[in-house]
Amino acid sequence: MTYVITQNCCNDATCADVCPAACIHPTPDEPGYASTEMLYIDPARCIDCGACEEACPVDAVYAADVLPASMSAYSSINADYYRDDRPVSLPTPALPRPQRTTHRTPLRVAIVGAGPSGFYAAERLLSETDSAVQVSMFDRLPTPFGLVRAGVAPDHTHTKKITDVFSWTAARSNFHTFYNVEIGRHLSHAELARHHHAVIYTVGALSDRRLGIPGEDLPGSHAAAEFVAWYNGHPDYRERRFDFGHRRAVVIGNGNVGLDIARILLMGVERLRHTDIADHALEQLAHSKIEEVVLLGRRGPAQAAYTTPELLAFAHLDDIDVLTDPVTRTGDDLNDTPARKSRALSEVLAANRGGTKQLTLRFLSAPTEILGTDRVERLRIAHNRMIEREGTPSAEPTGRIEDIETGLVLRAVGFRGQPIPEIPFDTRSGTIPNEHGRVLDPSTGQPLPGVYTAGWIKRGPSGVIGTNRSCAAETVDRLLEDFDSGRLTDPARSPRELTELLDTRQPHRIDRAQWQRIDEFERAAGRATGRPQVKLTSTDEMLTIAHERTADRG
Repeated sequence: MTYVITQNCCNDATCADVCPAACIHPTPDEPGYASTEMLYIDPARCIDCGACEEACPVDAVYAADVLPASMSAYSSINADYYRDDRPVSLPTPALPRPQRTTHRTPLRVAIVGAGPSGFYAAERLLSETDSAVQVSMFDRLPTPFGLVRAGVAPDHTHTKKITDVFSWTAARSNFHTFYNVEIGRHLSHAELARHHHAVIYTVGALSDRRLGIPGEDLPGSHAAAEFVAWYNGHPDYRERRFDFGHRRAVVIGNGNVGLDIARILLMGVERLRHTDIADHALEQLAHSKIEEVVLLGRRGPAQAAYTTPELLAFAHLDDIDVLTDPVTRTGDDLNDTPARKSRALSEVLAANRGGTKQLTLRFLSAPTEILGTDRVERLRIAHNRMIEREGTPSAEPTGRIEDIETGLVLRAVGFRGQPIPEIPFDTRSGTIPNEHGRVLDPSTGQPLPGVYTAGWIKRGPSGVIGTNRSCAAETVDRLLEDFDSGRLTDPARSPRELTELLDTRQPHRIDRAQWQRIDEFERAAGRATGRPQVKLTSTDEMLTIAHERTADRG
């Protein structure tokens, strides 16, 4: 018997770390890791020890003989990765970690941003047992977990289990929580730096990229980031309204976010009632008239931005058919990602059961204008064809134009970061300029002492949740090098002085105990209604629960 990695894979490579046979690839130190859709177990080398299943934080690993029928394809997907012509690293002896310097002063680090990259950075720091480390985590929201809470689709329950790992980190005695505190408003970067040896910015990339076409700002045209935050209960977006009174919606961009949006629009509220979708979203979607979602991609099916596992999930949504133009295979080598995507698309198309709703995948279609008098009425697209340029497939217009009737357009063409006061920012890439996590001074090109970054704000919106683990590790290792070499200045102020300053600036900050009260309240509401949790979406409501219940304890 062997083990199999399935759809839920978060790519954080914890499974590869514990595998004694080194049969899980690609690992973070292999070239394919940055672009892989998921990790794969080599059935020929698996020794059936079960270590990967136990270590997986999102329940993505199954023994092959108990693989659910809906995931049966993953046996061949894992095996297909290991063709004879694919080089695979053999186990190598673990190298000893460099000897750390012992310091009289504990290393104090502030992490700004309580999403996955922030927690992975914190765990990397706190697992250093040869030097005392204190971590203070800040987030402008009253709740942690970033895009796991506000970005992962409500029906991806297994993916959200990664927060259990983060909760273990937060429970450490040398981890301190400062939620509902905004850097640049309640504290400046300079003030934060005076209380810590180093500051790591892990604030993500939550703004949308623009299309730059006429009509983009018409009512009925929305950024995907706005819609996703709305249905996930982000406090900043709870008052948004979307028009679901039309038969067809169009999503521009065919990545995983586009597929998430399509599922939410098409699944129906009876299925959504069993998820943690925001109540206000559930109420509005209950009156939706949408029967078709058109997903646009400017290139062909082999170049689609979605991952194979996310597309395959549609084969098991009984009431939703997936339609498209005839698929052209890109080759016979199933070890090649485009070929795997084409095969997955063929399987999904073959699984149609005459559903009442449909997802229409429109490839080789580029938006050129959103049309309407007072609101969105049509989307104009230009048809493309694929050509080879210097060995690379690219899309070029054919000259044929088509209008698609729709009342709702959602733009899922990517995310970008936003500037942070006092911190360098590259407006072109939407990231903080850095070298392996060390933030660079734009005027000199040299690292700014004590300033670091990790996650999407460091590298751009690439990878999945687990990709942030290796990204954060790279940053933390550079920070530790700087600390050991004496390049970091000891804090001028004590932790107690930081607390006293925040007592004045932000008395409504949320500590770990208060966050636990919010979490317990949401989970209890979920148990009462048969859901994982019922999210609070108002900051005022969260503060009331946090502070009243904390006061009751005392």
